[in-house]
Amino acid sequence: MSIARRITRCPRPYDAALGADMLTQLPAFAPEISALLAGTAGCSPYLAGLMRQEKDWLPAALDDPEAAVDGLLVQLDSVTLDALPIHLRQMKRRIALVAALADLGGVWPLETVTGTLTRFADAAVAACVTRLVAAEVARGKLPLGAPQDAAGMVVLAMGKMGAHELNYSSDIDLICLFDDSRFAPEDVFEARTAFIRVTRRMTAILSEVKDGGYVFRTDLRLRPDASVMPVCLSMEAAERYYESVGRTWERAAYIKARVCAGDQAAGARFLQTLRPFVWRKHLDFAAIQDAHDMRLKIRDHKGLGGPVALAGHDMKLGRGGIREIEFFTQTRQLIAGGRDPALRLRGTGEGLHALAGAGWIGADVADTLLDHYRHHREVEHRVQMFADAQTHHLPQDAAGFDRLAAFMGRDVAELRHDLTRRLADVHVLTEGFFAPDAKPKPQITWGQEVVARWQGYPALRSPRATEIFDRLIPQIMASLQEAARPDEALAQFDGFLAGLPAGVQLFSLFEANPQLTRLIVDIAATAPALAQYLSRNAAVLDAVIGGAFFDPWPGMAALRDQLGAVLATHPDYESQLIAARTWAREWHFRIGVHHLRGLIDAVGSGAQYADLAEAVIAALWPVIVAEFARKHGPPPGRGVAVVAMGSLGAARLNAGSDLDLIVIYDPAGVETSDGPRPLATRAYFARLTQALITALAVPMAAGRLYEVDMRLRPSGRQGPVATSLDAFVDYQNTDAWTWEHLALTRARPITGDANLCAAIEAFRRDLLVRKGQGAPVVADVAEMRMRLAQAKGPGEAWDAKTGPGRLQDIELCAQTAALIAGSPARDVDAQLHAGVAAGWLDAADAQALCDAARLLWKLQAAVKLLTGGGLDPNDLGEGARRMILRETDTQGLDALLAQMTRLHKAADVIISRRLKGTG
Repeated sequence: MSIARRITRCPRPYDAALGADMLTQLPAFAPEISALLAGTAGCSPYLAGLMRQEKDWLPAALDDPEAAVDGLLVQLDSVTLDALPIHLRQMKRRIALVAALADLGGVWPLETVTGTLTRFADAAVAACVTRLVAAEVARGKLPLGAPQDAAGMVVLAMGKMGAHELNYSSDIDLICLFDDSRFAPEDVFEARTAFIRVTRRMTAILSEVKDGGYVFRTDLRLRPDASVMPVCLSMEAAERYYESVGRTWERAAYIKARVCAGDQAAGARFLQTLRPFVWRKHLDFAAIQDAHDMRLKIRDHKGLGGPVALAGHDMKLGRGGIREIEFFTQTRQLIAGGRDPALRLRGTGEGLHALAGAGWIGADVADTLLDHYRHHREVEHRVQMFADAQTHHLPQDAAGFDRLAAFMGRDVAELRHDLTRRLADVHVLTEGFFAPDAKPKPQITWGQEVVARWQGYPALRSPRATEIFDRLIPQIMASLQEAARPDEALAQFDGFLAGLPAGVQLFSLFEANPQLTRLIVDIAATAPALAQYLSRNAAVLDAVIGGAFFDPWPGMAALRDQLGAVLATHPDYESQLIAARTWAREWHFRIGVHHLRGLIDAVGSGAQYADLAEAVIAALWPVIVAEFARKHGPPPGRGVAVVAMGSLGAARLNAGSDLDLIVIYDPAGVETSDGPRPLATRAYFARLTQALITALAVPMAAGRLYEVDMRLRPSGRQGPVATSLDAFVDYQNTDAWTWEHLALTRARPITGDANLCAAIEAFRRDLLVRKGQGAPVVADVAEMRMRLAQAKGPGEAWDAKTGPGRLQDIELCAQTAALIAGSPARDVDAQLHAGVAAGWLDAADAQALCDAARLLWKLQAAVKLLTGGGLDPNDLGEGARRMILRETDTQGLDALLAQMTRLHKAADVIISRRLKGTG
């Protein structure tokens, strides 16, 4: 259906605007064209002039406007450089005219109008660049030959052009670069001179007003340091600038950046290089203040402060205008886009929807702002259609508003009311985000001595950090006073604050997410070890508001795959190790918070810590092997397996657990590796194992992953760090002590060659059946228990792990039961019940041991989270006391100690009786 016919069906009355009668007759263009055009001139002399100029072309174009635009773009391919300026000006007239009529008639939505204008801008820039670079090559001014990819020149579309959102009468923001790596060092200066010449000639072709028209006003001022940098600069110079002095507004500008002309591959590489500059790896709430400062500078410079007065109001930069919505969207994208690639979208509407989908803003806020944005852009286009002026100002007088209302098919009073409402609505929705209500300096009525020293802490050494923190103090103090022991909570929070190396980013995070302040206070008042950890690793708080912090536990396999995907995005080995630490730190913190808040219990946290450790090893292992193989070739023979021992083998860790591991390989007769620097097989696997230990345990900028203990390998510290399968089997069959067979009751292959892992597990099961028979097992365990008791003593009253009848003792008994029963079970409960099935334990004894182990584990897990060490009730805060009592389901510490004593003494009696063989 033609535009003219559809306009007659449009519910909006265009008679006073463009003239529905005229539009109805446009396809026929009857002789009375002059009278029809005169009727249009009253509303838009500019459009009337275009219609007059294009009266022969317009009728067919209006029958199928999309095809008409496509035809114009195709024709551009055959235009020579000399004819290009005139041809582009004619294209601009025609595309501007058909876009305006399609917009006014409601035939094209806003996105099609702005997208069509942007397609033409892309084509115009590309036509100029390819022809001008080819001319430089032909003149011998560029050291390279083929100009098909613009000889390394790249043009980036920025702003609305980059987002395919060009205004009806818009300038275009461009950054021109060239790939200096394509040229020999001695040729770079000559190439730069040629590309500068190309850029200037392109700008002249596009911007020059001639024969009553122009193509696009072109703005190159978004380039780095525009006052001193050339109009086209090398990518290396641009990268150095952004790495050293790039500012937040430039990061925001690159959200919309895309390659619109020139060498697409080089441009894509450049944008990829800038990704860490634009998208910070941590949630970047400090960007809010930067964006707010920028808004204030624009307002001051343009004189746009104060309440809205419709007459002459700037729909782009003024209060409640288009830029407010764009800043709101882009700043939110900058905050979270480093962690969530789904937010890295150029379009404003796309960005709002993505933010709502990720939970950063409400869906109602996104819908409301997008509706206002579209309306603001429609008004902006109508204002610009009056005279093809790059203006964003509403009319100054009543006559101008009458014309605008008619142009939009609206009643003027209704339009005024609607504009006032929309501008106010946008201001309310965005201003609170950028500029929270100022709060008076708080009057501290308690804890003054502690609060007084805060200003001297490193986190508050900058005025900006102090300004933000002053706004937070009332909420912090109120939360601290709600604690059971406010003075104690204040002291713990003081310790957290003292340990922070910097504050702007973290305090901005708190201000934008008040629930985090409460969480920090809870942690400080309850778990000093976790608070201390947080002060050194505040970036883990990113995860709390990352959208999935309180989702159900994903499980080991999902964690392994997630970390594998993270590692795949990092280009080198060192950055992969750092990324693994950052990722694991966040998940480790999540488990602790869930345990602290009672979302999981000690059993759940133990399983989750074990899942996390296994996922880290399983995801890192292929990366470690690949890096080692790059130097020494792939693992020779059948490969290698990493076997978890101890608590990891039993799939139960606490917040402070280290990892017991052994490494077993099968050379399958291969004596050396095959690589650039081959190694003998034994040396290869020994060094590969050291690489694993280093990857997990070496301190880096993001800390270490885990302490690693390899002492459970054959022959302990005297044995090689990696053991061949044959040597392992032979040792276990002939030389291993009973305690080493006990260790195997919890062994679990967790990564490596699948067939080798299966073979190790099959051997383990067979060995346990064979080695658990006979009296020597019980005698050996009894002797070992006696030596442990002599070495470690009876244990402190509150020690859940060490001492007769406590965790370590019960675990030893459980392993003995599994060995005697020949059971493959690894966890304490299952091993004890295997002992019942084998007749070594009776059911009552097994249940008593399970009950004692469960209580002791709950206490152990809570204490490791809360203090990081042992338990002294005199040093225990009220919050920590409450958590321990909640976890152990007891009414008070005295009751807990009595129950713990009763259970571990009963366990001691049972274990002693069984190991003496008096059952």
